[in-house]
Amino acid sequence: MNRNELIRALPKAELHVHIEGTFEPELMFAIAQRNQIEIPYKSVEEVKQAYNFHNLQSFLDIYYAGAAVLIYEQDFYDLAWAYFEKCAEDNVVHTEMFFDPQTHTDRGVAFATVINGLQRACDDAREKLNISSHLIMCFLRHLTEEAAFETLAQALPYKDQIIGVGLDSSEVGHPPEKFERVFAKAREAGFLIVAHAGEEGPAEYVWQALDLLKVNRIDHGVRSEEDSKLLERLIAEKMPLTVCPLSNLKLCVVDDMVQHNIQRLLQQGVHVTVNSDDPSYFGGYMNDNFFAIAEALDLSHAELKQLAQNSFEASFISDTEKQKWTEQIAALN
Repeated sequence: MNRNELIRALPKAELHVHIEGTFEPELMFAIAQRNQIEIPYKSVEEVKQAYNFHNLQSFLDIYYAGAAVLIYEQDFYDLAWAYFEKCAEDNVVHTEMFFDPQTHTDRGVAFATVINGLQRACDDAREKLNISSHLIMCFLRHLTEEAAFETLAQALPYKDQIIGVGLDSSEVGHPPEKFERVFAKAREAGFLIVAHAGEEGPAEYVWQALDLLKVNRIDHGVRSEEDSKLLERLIAEKMPLTVCPLSNLKLCVVDDMVQHNIQRLLQQGVHVTVNSDDPSYFGGYMNDNFFAIAEALDLSHAELKQLAQNSFEASFISDTEKQKWTEQIAALN
């Protein structure tokens, strides 16, 4: 099979996707109308125009504005179900979704409303689409440590539905060390740990995520290449990086996809994976990201298969499941 056929055929795990970032303009507009919420757009086309942003902060502004139309459990279900349908199209067979409870609880939406809607969609995706999933709750790093502690307390009654906690939102000026105590508490409670580091922020933030937060995975991490000792450590510890190529391009982390370092990192032995981040805003879901890097970097079949295999090895599924998907990938030519 040719390269694009291989990409479509590969089973994949997605480890870095914000469910609020999968909010397509059509669904946002429909839910706004259903909930009779005023938004500053008169049509789907105007919403699409608003999705044209220039940096991380301008993206976050429209991201939070869109999230404001999500009020009821059904809204969160519809949002997640639409994403699962995209997963089915791209042969994403397992996903570990981020959600940002503070984006919703700060607006008066109950934590239970958010988690119940998402979990119901996860259950339906397993039953109807044969897609497994985990939920990862993220703290918004531009908010306070105190607010993160409050959110962690809200999450504890739902611990059986949340596999891990993460750290997202505006990276620059909000280093991982700001939340060291919260993550220590989360680890004590039995949560797995991930954190955004080394996207807009420096390689130093990756060190902090490793040493202070004691993460199981680094989200993004592409700037780790700027520190040779850090790179050596990531390789030695087989620490996964959940890389998001189209996101990096849209937010000008790279100016052109041919400059992206994912292939270079892969060839050096870094445990990189491919992910979509906020696909409705960044121009593509999982296969779109694979197509973009495959063409720009002339990836080989072996490299594409390695990226897919890495996604399962870096996931939080059982070793038995990992072995099953690894064997399926190996069987593809």
